[in-house]
Amino acid sequence: MKLYSFFRSGTSHRLRIALNLKGLAYEQVAVDLRSEEHLGEAFKAINPQQFVPVLEADERLMIQSPAIIEWLEERYPTPPLLPRDAGDRAQVRALAAIVGCDIHPINNRRILEALRHRFGADEAVVNDWCGTWISAGFDAVEALLSKDSHRGDFCFGSTPTLADVYLVPQVESARRFKVDLTRWPLVQAVDAACAQLEAFRKAAPSAQPDAG
Repeated sequence: MKLYSFFRSGTSHRLRIALNLKGLAYEQVAVDLRSEEHLGEAFKAINPQQFVPVLEADERLMIQSPAIIEWLEERYPTPPLLPRDAGDRAQVRALAAIVGCDIHPINNRRILEALRHRFGADEAVVNDWCGTWISAGFDAVEALLSKDSHRGDFCFGSTPTLADVYLVPQVESARRFKVDLTRWPLVQAVDAACAQLEAFRKAAPSAQPDAG
C-alpha cells in the first residue's frame, strides 16, 4: 500500500490511525501542502480533487478518507472499527460524523486560506473561527459520551472504533488552534486512552517523516 499524505492533515491522520489499527503496512509519500504541492499537475493526476489522503492499493487510487476507511473495514474486517449491533454502529458513525461532517470541513486548510487571503483574517480570527466550530462539535460529543452507559475507555466500549479514529485527530487540531479542552473531560479521557496505544502514537503528526 502507498499512502499520499501530509503530516498535519487531519484526514491523513485519521487514515493512518485506521491503517495502524488494522495492522497494515504502508509506504508514505509526503505531499507538502505548505508549498502547495497538492495543487500541481503531478498530484492532480493522482487525485483530481487535489486533496490528501490518497491510498494506492489493489491497483486502485482511492480518495476521500471516509470511503477509504469503509474500504479498509470491508477488505480487512479484523479488528473491526464498527460494533456488531446495527444501533451501536449508528452511534459510532454519528460520533465520527460530528467530526467528519460538521467540524473538519469548515476548518480545513482551503477554508482557512480563504479566510486569510480573501477576507483578511489574522491568526487570532482564524483561531476563533476554528474554536467556534470545534467547541460546538465537542459539546455534542461530550453530551453523547456522557449518556452512553456502555462506554468504556474509548468513545464506544473497551476497544477503539471509527469514532476514536475521527476524534483524536480533531483533538490534535483543537490544540493547534489553541482551544481550551478543559470543558470536555470525557473527550480528553478518550484522547488519553488512545494515546496509550501504539497505533495512535505511530499515527501522530509529530511522528511522521515529513513533520517539521
